[in-house]
Amino acid sequence: MIETRGRAMLRGLRDGLPIGLGYLAVAFSLGIQAKNLGMTPFQGFLVSLLCNASAGEYAGFTAIAGNAALAELALVMLVANARYLLMSAALSQKLREDLPFYHRLLIAFDVTDEIFGLAVAQPGFLNPFYLYGTFILPLAGWSSGTALGIVMGSLLPARVVSALSIALYGMFIAVIIPPARESRVVLGLVLLSFGLSWLCGAVPLLSGLTGSAKVIVLTLVLAGAAAVLFPVREEGEGHVA
Repeated sequence: MIETRGRAMLRGLRDGLPIGLGYLAVAFSLGIQAKNLGMTPFQGFLVSLLCNASAGEYAGFTAIAGNAALAELALVMLVANARYLLMSAALSQKLREDLPFYHRLLIAFDVTDEIFGLAVAQPGFLNPFYLYGTFILPLAGWSSGTALGIVMGSLLPARVVSALSIALYGMFIAVIIPPARESRVVLGLVLLSFGLSWLCGAVPLLSGLTGSAKVIVLTLVLAGAAAVLFPVREEGEGHVA
């Protein structure tokens, strides 16, 4: 039986509900960061509505805090969100060849880690309205959570705001710990990134770099070196330990 647009969207709304709730909680900490930059709740809401990416948005806030030029801001956002290019390319294999371009463009707008995981797990070709359904609540949770974080950051005591400002770092740690425990290569890269990041701030020649410039350089160097030295093996060729 062919699934109607309405049924597909309802199914997407159901599957996207837990993602939306998770995004609401995570975006609250991002809103605290936005409040520290002087953003209004509407500005934070709009930024998160147009950029549904935790690491990418935080990198953008770092660039803004460092008074980065627009070209530098665009470049750091591109580097921080580069993995979504690969996800989109993989997701395109789940779309019918005759799917109109405007559907592909709308789908590409909100390819996040969690939504990508949901999409690739679906059997057969994807109904674009299923994906639209999965987008709605995560986008609402992410943008509303950011705005709520800014509002609460203006109401809460300064000590509480300072404490909440580091919550986003905890989220990043929670993201990298599981793969680091499974792979010595990932663990080594994580530790190396910590060391090189400290070095960039300690060495006089490198300490003048802005925070966003450091993100760009370290990401390109470490990711490029890992791709050359430890390429991901195709299935059947073995795996990197």
